Amino acid sequence: MSKFKAFLKRKNIEISFKRYFIDAMGAMALGLFSSLLIGTIFGTIGQYIPGSVGEFLAECASFAKNGYVCGAVIGVAIANSLGSAPLVMFSSGVVGAAGYSLGSAFMIGGAEKMLTAGPAGAFVAVLIAAELGKVVSKETKVDIIVTPTVTIVSGLLVAKLVCSPIAWAMYYLGDFINTATVLQPFVMGIIISVVVGIILTLPISSAAICAMIGISGIAGGAAAAGCCAQMVGFAVISFRENKWGGIVAQGLGTSMLQMGNIIKKPIIWLPVTLASAVTGPISTMVFKLECVGVSAGMGTCGLVGPIGIIDATANKDAMFWVGLALVCVVLPAILSVVFNEILRKVGLIKTGDMKLDL
Repeated sequence: MSKFKAFLKRKNIEISFKRYFIDAMGAMALGLFSSLLIGTIFGTIGQYIPGSVGEFLAECASFAKNGYVCGAVIGVAIANSLGSAPLVMFSSGVVGAAGYSLGSAFMIGGAEKMLTAGPAGAFVAVLIAAELGKVVSKETKVDIIVTPTVTIVSGLLVAKLVCSPIAWAMYYLGDFINTATVLQPFVMGIIISVVVGIILTLPISSAAICAMIGISGIAGGAAAAGCCAQMVGFAVISFRENKWGGIVAQGLGTSMLQMGNIIKKPIIWLPVTLASAVTGPISTMVFKLECVGVSAGMGTCGLVGPIGIIDATANKDAMFWVGLALVCVVLPAILSVVFNEILRKVGLIKTGDMKLDL
């Protein structure tokens, strides 16, 4: 056993929740951001720019959003997070493309539809293939042949085995959430907004999870609302401690910066979480904002959440723009401050509790 542990250490193989579900999933989110998400942003902006510039942005979007490209980028990103050698990392791009694109045909609504495993398929296939590739990496004199072969072949075998059930599971999970939100917009608006918002602040990728399950429609809007509430809320209520640097770092960066303070004093999480419980159902019932996939789990990070809502919501009348501003920025700021001040009045939150080292 000691020899096996020494071998794993030499190969930088760490079987742990952190390595696989925090580091790797975070890397997957970056891969999605660098392909599908940035492509969505290009496409959305391009719609409002006439002439050759808008056409060029639309072309950029079509390349960045291509399924094979997204899968390959995810594969390289995950392999990099696992500490893979170059040959393993680059070969993982092939595995990621396969895992993202493979799936199976299903009868849905009386018609046959091809479902792919998407990010979830790429995630599972690359995790296994990259670790197996690391096992043989630099162990032979023909490493340039052996390592890519083991990585790609094992990855494709895994993809062939798991992508069909993953596609089925992700589709029906997403369909259940999306349909339940349409049927019960108030209750589901609260649940989705709170849960996804909390995941955003935890060291787990909410963007990756939203992309995996294919959240969309008003359910995606509720998820985006919850994420915005966490980021904008923490940025505003910690202004005493962190000033404008905190506004930028948390409001346009990530509320995950507060995790250290949350661990020390969990009550500081309550104001922004209560704010998300309010903005979620307002989004689903009043303004019916929509969002899709990875954008729904990004919040105001780089304004990706609001841009995703603009891209996904068909009816962009005056009420839409009012709702976008209220749900994504104005209400999270106001509600978080109100809830925070109540807790400060009773002595549960004090100045300094949310101080960041910026």
